[in-house]
Amino acid sequence: MTKINVENIVASAQISSGFNVKELSEKILDFKYNPDEFSGVTMKLDCPKTAILVFPDGKLICTGARNIDEVDKTIKDTIKKIKEVGITTKEKTEIEIQNIVASTNLDKEMHLSSISKGLLLQHVDYQPDKFPGLIYKIEEHGATLLLFDSGKLVCTGTKSIEDATSAIEMMKEKLSSIGAL
Repeated sequence: MTKINVENIVASAQISSGFNVKELSEKILDFKYNPDEFSGVTMKLDCPKTAILVFPDGKLICTGARNIDEVDKTIKDTIKKIKEVGITTKEKTEIEIQNIVASTNLDKEMHLSSISKGLLLQHVDYQPDKFPGLIYKIEEHGATLLLFDSGKLVCTGTKSIEDATSAIEMMKEKLSSIGAL
């Protein structure tokens, strides 16, 4: 089994029917509010090293987590901070994974030009003058894989670590079947 590194998990939760984000930024000094740049408030955390975006419609986005526990902790800690200053939130919030970015190293230099010819053309986008990697889509997982000549493989677009792992394994099988691995 391939060693997969989770680089980023993006998750969302509807924690209220709406917020006055200016009030949030005034009551919670960790929140940054710049309405000229962004309609919500932002906060960066050190432990875990994540970021939170809170929108006026009551939606919250967590980014930067590397596992589901970090997502849960970040969202729970943010809700706690909001409640501590007297602002109400929903009693139950459902966290939804939006995107997982995972990577692995194939430990072999890749010849992207040859690989692009060997893979099914309908799923491949290789334009080295525009992007230094080969882009391959695996629709059944919603995955987009980025393969670089260094052998680094990045998977994005999945909503579970299992789907990211499966997409990476499928790509390795395809690369093996055309003699690239």
